[in-house]
Amino acid sequence: MALAEASTPADLAAARTQMAFSLGWHIVIACFGVGMPGLTVFAEWRALRTGDRAYETLARTWARAMGVLFAVGAVSGTILSFEMGLLWPGLMGRFGDVIGLPFTLEGFAFFVEAIFLGVYLYAWDRLPPRAHLLTGVPVILAGVASAFFVVTANAWMNQPRGFDLVDGDVTGVRPWEAMFNPATPPQTVHMIVAAFMVAGFGIAAVYAVALLRGKRDRHHRLGFLVPFTFAAVLAPVQVVVGDWAAHFLADYQPLKLAAIEGLTTTTAGAPLSVGGIYVDGELRYAVEIPNALSLLAHWNPDAVVPGLDRAPPELRPPVNAVHLSFQVMVGIGFGLVALGAWLALTWWRRRDLPRSRWFLRAAAVAGPAAVLAMEAGWVVTEVGRQPWIVYDVLLTRDAVNPQPGLVVGLLVVLGVYAVLTAATVYVLRRLARRGPVAPQEESVSSRGGSHTSSTWSSEAPAPENTDPKDSS
Repeated sequence: MALAEASTPADLAAARTQMAFSLGWHIVIACFGVGMPGLTVFAEWRALRTGDRAYETLARTWARAMGVLFAVGAVSGTILSFEMGLLWPGLMGRFGDVIGLPFTLEGFAFFVEAIFLGVYLYAWDRLPPRAHLLTGVPVILAGVASAFFVVTANAWMNQPRGFDLVDGDVTGVRPWEAMFNPATPPQTVHMIVAAFMVAGFGIAAVYAVALLRGKRDRHHRLGFLVPFTFAAVLAPVQVVVGDWAAHFLADYQPLKLAAIEGLTTTTAGAPLSVGGIYVDGELRYAVEIPNALSLLAHWNPDAVVPGLDRAPPELRPPVNAVHLSFQVMVGIGFGLVALGAWLALTWWRRRDLPRSRWFLRAAAVAGPAAVLAMEAGWVVTEVGRQPWIVYDVLLTRDAVNPQPGLVVGLLVVLGVYAVLTAATVYVLRRLARRGPVAPQEESVSSRGGSHTSSTWSSEAPAPENTDPKDSS
């Protein structure tokens, strides 16, 4: 399928920009859709186990925001589904039968999530406490399943399998083989862990700002500690998963690995480059660690690592975009690991948050930083595959819609997302101004807790903790 004359370079650039922007916007909302249900159900479970009303207040507050973000994600996800067909008919028209299965399964997962989320949100005080808690479990599982199914389709674009090409025609479609391709395990795990980290650090960042402003009551302390601890535990796990993904690239997509490292020529005992910028065919100003790339990629310090010279210039990915994005992702990742270690060390010493306000400032920044790292990782994944939309099979320029006017479509979509962003921020800010959603006046024990706590007003948050340590 050749590039039609009506599809100009400007239209191709507009289609790529529109898809990148839509995906980059939606993936942030999707991360909260994957991570927030688990945190919310955990908080409700702790309320039932301990009788601590602060946990139930957190669960109700987070559930309210979760419903808003789910609705917004449904809108942005629908836009993406239309864009796949409208912008890339060369992909969907030719390979739709191959990658249709994960999209179909994602649709089932979405409906399960929507149904049980509705029950969870609107039946809170209409079901027995434990029954209500169980309705949140399908929401967690369906959210993770949705992410898994969608990412398998993207993994197939990196490692196409499950079909035969006969004279340019797709035959012998094997959808399960396509879905469970070699890129599926590392890419899905990497994305799902990233989603939980974005949700955890993102929620914790909100409470870190509140703590900096002097709100030291138990609600805000738990609101920070629960999601931050959850995300901080996953940060070193993500480092291990990232190493797994790098080994996958060394074996299956060596050209992407070469772009990540700015490795121009095939090299035995290749160095690992930290920083630097790719200029005139070489990486400059980088700090090189001798033999480290060969060791990390192949467990052999003298192993040969293919360079960009293995492909003609027109088939090489844009190195600076890939290299710099990877550096950002890795740098932020290790920063988040260090921040989690700071909290762990302080907690081990005196069972309290670090007294330094710099810790809370860093925690407030960790939320946006986790989002930036996740977006940078997607740039590495998608731009590192270019100029192929289906790796080594179909060029991006040959898959784009050949009709003119894609630039206009880009401008319209940008306007739609501007409105959607403003509406989302407005609604979430209105919810924040209303304050925490406290439980009803009945005791926690009547909802399944282990003991009876004081009855707080249904409109007021928990009383402030006056422990002198909290003022430090």
